[in-house]
Amino acid sequence: MRTRHLFPVILVLLAMAIGATAQQKENQFRQIDNLLPTPNQYRTGSGRPGPAYWQQRADYDIAVALDAEHVRVSGDETITYHNNAPEPLDYLWIQLDQNIRAKNSLAAESRSTTLSENMRPDQLSRLQQDFDGGFEIAYVKDGAGNDLPHTVVNTMMRVDLPEPLKSGRTCTLRVKWQYLLNDRESIGGRSGYHYSERDSSYIFAIAQFFPRMAVYDDVRGWLHKQFLGSGEFALPFGDYRVRITVPADHIVGATGTLQNPREVLTAEQRKRLAEAAKSYDQTVLIVTGEEAEANRAAGTPGTKTWVFKAENVRDFAFASSDNFIWDAMAVDLPTHDPLAMSFYTAEGNPLWEKFSTKALAHGIRVFSKYTMEYPYPKAVSVMTGRGGGMEYPMLAFNGGKPNPDGTYSKWQKEGLVGVIIHEFGHNIFPMIVNSDERQWGWMDEGMNTFVEYLAEEEWSRNFNSSNGHAWGAVRDPRYNQFITGERGPIMTASDIDVDYGFNAYTKASAGLSILRETILGRELFDYAFREYVDRWKYKHPTPADFFRTMEDASGTDLDWFWHGWFFTTDKVDLGIDNVSWYRVRLPGDEPVPGKADGYITRIRNRTDIPETAVERDASLLDTYDSTAYDIRDEDQYAKTIDGLSDEQKGLVEAGYNFYQIDISSNGGLVMPIILKLDFADGTEEVIRIPVEIWRLDNEKVSKVIVTEKQIVKVTLDPYYETADVNEGNNTHGVGDAPKLISLSRYGQYRGMF
Repeated sequence: MRTRHLFPVILVLLAMAIGATAQQKENQFRQIDNLLPTPNQYRTGSGRPGPAYWQQRADYDIAVALDAEHVRVSGDETITYHNNAPEPLDYLWIQLDQNIRAKNSLAAESRSTTLSENMRPDQLSRLQQDFDGGFEIAYVKDGAGNDLPHTVVNTMMRVDLPEPLKSGRTCTLRVKWQYLLNDRESIGGRSGYHYSERDSSYIFAIAQFFPRMAVYDDVRGWLHKQFLGSGEFALPFGDYRVRITVPADHIVGATGTLQNPREVLTAEQRKRLAEAAKSYDQTVLIVTGEEAEANRAAGTPGTKTWVFKAENVRDFAFASSDNFIWDAMAVDLPTHDPLAMSFYTAEGNPLWEKFSTKALAHGIRVFSKYTMEYPYPKAVSVMTGRGGGMEYPMLAFNGGKPNPDGTYSKWQKEGLVGVIIHEFGHNIFPMIVNSDERQWGWMDEGMNTFVEYLAEEEWSRNFNSSNGHAWGAVRDPRYNQFITGERGPIMTASDIDVDYGFNAYTKASAGLSILRETILGRELFDYAFREYVDRWKYKHPTPADFFRTMEDASGTDLDWFWHGWFFTTDKVDLGIDNVSWYRVRLPGDEPVPGKADGYITRIRNRTDIPETAVERDASLLDTYDSTAYDIRDEDQYAKTIDGLSDEQKGLVEAGYNFYQIDISSNGGLVMPIILKLDFADGTEEVIRIPVEIWRLDNEKVSKVIVTEKQIVKVTLDPYYETADVNEGNNTHGVGDAPKLISLSRYGQYRGMF
């Protein structure tokens, strides 16, 4: 072939190559159909449940007893399971969430632990846990009393059926169980007990206390991902009848409606409850502080059984104490007037008596406006310690207390109000709009945090909301770590998300705020958001159902946004070609005008919110409503040892050795870690660490070993069982002298599950 004939061919090939290169650079407005499941008869392309949509159901009849003296819970339950799936089931999966407290649980063994020279006592005490709080299953039987084969797999249990459960049929299971309660302050956890030295009393916050059916759905079949701590729960709906036996001097708050008030409440308490049902502006004390103290001092012997019923809920929880103060008020909604009520002890006042129930009532009103009318007959806020919160149908455990002298900062006040609103909001996400929290935590935490922010805006005009708006995400120091690819996107399962807090709460809620304020506008967004709630209330939505519904109801193609904000760590970088003025704020400085009051939500709310809760109810006013800043009492950071429990003091003074072992994965393939420890006394010990320890960081992990003995050498893979190709880095000696850990105690904090 002559070269003059070859030249045009080269030009064509070159043009094709240039075109291919241009096409390889993906357009940010490309559709995301390849990232979402194909629509079908169960879930449509519009985001609606399909004509053949189905879901399972589980009804419970539970008898549970609280042994306050031995801090133990025991019970038996009857589960009626309805198979609405189009296929038969050979076995059922049940969640045993308390097994996360088992001594050798997967969660504990696979947790990467570290040491530092500046640690809180509770952090130090959690490095060595001898507590064994997993379920003890006495039996699993069918409705006729026949034993059923069952296999426990960490926090899950498979129950094998004698014959397949056909579509449209039901079966009955009977399970008997018990477990030890954990101390929520020293051990941690979403439930357990809190002891108040000031009041010499216990608050028992009891949840995940019974074996619960796992979800079986059309998307993934059985949702039986192990409970490792971060990822929460997915549960089917059902009706509950629960009999709660507690010490006779206890007051109980629980999911559901009390069925036997004459047996457990005094005539005066019943009268006050009736008054509260007609009080829409002020709380009514059902049990006063004086009555609570007298009740605790009397110590009435024996037990009482409280009976509750709840319809079409996905879970049940309760709280019990001999020292509860109890107040309540009604909330005026379009079709019914639910009771908002709080249970707390004297150490929570004056914060709790002033703010808890009114914050709860405020949350009910605002969430009803932006999502759906709150359907249940009551909502309960329970004080459960120093910080954090956890949600269940009609009831939430909320942390936050004033200082011991009764004073409180703006930060403490707004932390309490915010956590109460947040945990109440979980009644909608995910207690009613029932997403899979273990897989997609942002679908409940992000949506809930977003509406919480709207409620905080309607509480006070200078409420210091940290999440829920775009500025909150950008000012978060973790933001740069995400946009540079150091962390994963929002669409990451809860237990493998390196920073679940930022993705599920901060970034997800900020994305919804950007949609509402900038991309769609309030009217379109609010309509589409309510449409999503209406379509998926009492059902099991997935991310695709949300994405498709928002586009369908708003008439807007949002694929570019879902892809960029939820599926990647790309950033927004619209530059301002100017230098802004910054300064360091010192105590007493006046706030600098600008960001604090200049972002779009607050500008529009000056006119869109005619009256906030504080402006409407003067009793809510205090000195912090006149300033946007809080000058904290630095004395709360000063003391270190004072106030420690005997257990914490014992751990500090026991003289244990703590060893942090740092391990790298240099080849890209992770394995379980086997370590042989050689001690100074000539003895040795081998420990085995599950491969799940690598789940948050595939390259580097650390493990802390606590021992009375002195370690002189550590050997990795001593029996050559992991196909380790390099023995040269498998042995390491230990230095001659230890570093010293300097203990510290931080002030109260606000944290939410």
